Amino acid sequence: MTLTLNSPDFVHNGPMPARLTCDDRDLSPQFHWSGVPAGAQSLALIVDDPDAPDPAAPRMTWVHWVLYNMPPTATGLPEGVVAHALPPGTREGVNDWGRTGYGGPCPPIGRHRYFHKLYALDTVLPDLGKPTKAALEQAMAGHVLASTELVGTYQKSR
Repeated sequence: MTLTLNSPDFVHNGPMPARLTCDDRDLSPQFHWSGVPAGAQSLALIVDDPDAPDPAAPRMTWVHWVLYNMPPTATGLPEGVVAHALPPGTREGVNDWGRTGYGGPCPPIGRHRYFHKLYALDTVLPDLGKPTKAALEQAMAGHVLASTELVGTYQKSR
């Protein structure tokens, strides 16, 4: 079975609704996943935007959300989930606003792509504190059993 990630809020490569962005309520998307491989001990989710600040001349990848140590029995996340409602054992890292939690799309110019990447790991990671995306990726190295991604797009209305 293949690891898959879906959202009722948007289709792969489709537009994300405004309620998930800084233009509205800035809610995290609802997610459903399936196909977690046997042997998985934890899951991680990273949401980032490789088109920052301008998709015509991207200079960096902006990190929107970092989660790790989600239990492999979890099958999704509700829309607008807050830290105390995350699956038991889930830890949050730091986004590029310098805080934990979800920060929705807020592109300064153009249509940006938002990559929602789910990883199945063969271990429960040690307590990394509030890691950056880079620190989490380093800790995950050599432990990824499977991964998948769901891409959404957003452009501010003028």
